[in-house]
Formats: sequence, structure tokens, C-alpha cells
Amino acid sequence: MAAKAKKKKTKPKIEIEYCSRCRWLMRAAWMAQELLATFEQDVGAVTLMPNAEGGVFEVRVGAKKVWSRKKENRFPEIRELKQRVRDVVAPGRDLGHVDRSGKNA
Repeated sequence: MAAKAKKKKTKPKIEIEYCSRCRWLMRAAWMAQELLATFEQDVGAVTLMPNAEGGVFEVRVGAKKVWSRKKENRFPEIRELKQRVRDVVAPGRDLGHVDRSGKNA
């Protein structure tokens, strides 16, 4: 009997869409590097997507938007962005010092 082939689970992809007119490439690239360093076993890719619309900075995990600069009226702190991504790709995972650090820490 042939063994049943295991169905390969597709890992979620992260997209960081940023305003190219605002010169936010470096910020987007740094955040992409941080997310990859933290979630390299949990995600399939991190993609940078330039957008010429003024002020766009959004982070999506699959179809779920986890950050919008327009909605939040600011850029994310890397700690909170990692927590939001974690809540989608690896709920319940402890992020170590990221989860324990806060404004008073």
C-alpha cells in the first residue's frame, strides 16, 4: 500500500505596502527584516510593495490587515507589530521580551 502523501500546509505571506513618494522604503525594509527574524519558520514570505499614493503604510498577513497608518494615525512600534502578526500566524506563541516589555519596563 502506498503511503498517503501529507498535504503541505501553506504558510501565510506578509505584505508591507508603503508610500514610495514618502521615501518609506527603509522603514518598510527594516520592519520586514524584523518580522522575518522573528517568524521565519511561521511565514512563507515577506513582500515589500511600493505604492505612489500619499501616506500609505499597511501591513497584511494574508488577507488580514494587521496595521494601517491611516487608521492608527501613526507607524507601529516594532513590538506591537510583532504581536499583531503573531496573533495571526502563531496565536498563543510567547514572543519573549517583546511580550514582557512595555512602556514602564
